[in-house]
Amino acid sequence: MGKLTLVSTGAGGSRYLTNEAIQAIQEADLIVAYTKYAKDLPTLLGDKEVFTTPMTKEIQRVDYAIEEAKKGRDVALLSNGDANVYAMGSLVVELMDVKDYWDDINYSCLPGVSSVLALAAEVGAPLSQDFCLISLSDRLTDPQLIQKRIKLSLECDFVIAIYNPKSKSRLNPYMEMLEKLSVAESSRVVVIARDLGRQNQMIKITTAKELIEAGVENEDVNMSTTILIGNSTTKLTKNKKVLTPRGYLNKYDLNGEQKDGWRKEV
Repeated sequence: MGKLTLVSTGAGGSRYLTNEAIQAIQEADLIVAYTKYAKDLPTLLGDKEVFTTPMTKEIQRVDYAIEEAKKGRDVALLSNGDANVYAMGSLVVELMDVKDYWDDINYSCLPGVSSVLALAAEVGAPLSQDFCLISLSDRLTDPQLIQKRIKLSLECDFVIAIYNPKSKSRLNPYMEMLEKLSVAESSRVVVIARDLGRQNQMIKITTAKELIEAGVENEDVNMSTTILIGNSTTKLTKNKKVLTPRGYLNKYDLNGEQKDGWRKEV
């Protein structure tokens, strides 16, 4: 029986590769990847056989990996970030199911560090309350549904991570997001991060007001950018780290004793 391992390679470069991911790549006799992500790992891939396709050729890439695994090969299919976060996970499982190959291929998926988690670790503790991820790519999702999700997540006071904000030809979803953000608190903390994990990584801490004023032509924002929008409690610490308090110091004093008048646990 062939083996297909969907390998999450982390936010970018080789920095966020897990031990499991490294081992799976080393053991595979065929690597299948998006061209850009294969270029991130030249040392690890070495002289292995590598099959790549460009953007928008995901079906061809996954189909090739599945068919080669069915032939009995040990295939590692690489997926940036975490394979189940706007990545290859759903397509692989769907094609495996359509082809009914579950008895023919030993399939497994290895988790990875998605960019919102990498970004959170870089800037402080911004995800300590409820948060959501929204992709602005309308290539596979109804743009009206994307905008509805943005509107409601702002109303619900989530910390919001924005993936795939804009490209040269896809500006409207980002422009509409800025319009909705302008209705919310303009003082919200915002973090812009580009090329996380790579040598040219850029992280900028700003505000919703400044993000809106920069407009759709903002050069810091492209397809390699992750935007983190804080909720109404997100703030900067004395050393400019981003903090969304969990609420411990509302309930307890610095000795760990519960404060008088705190509501009783349900």
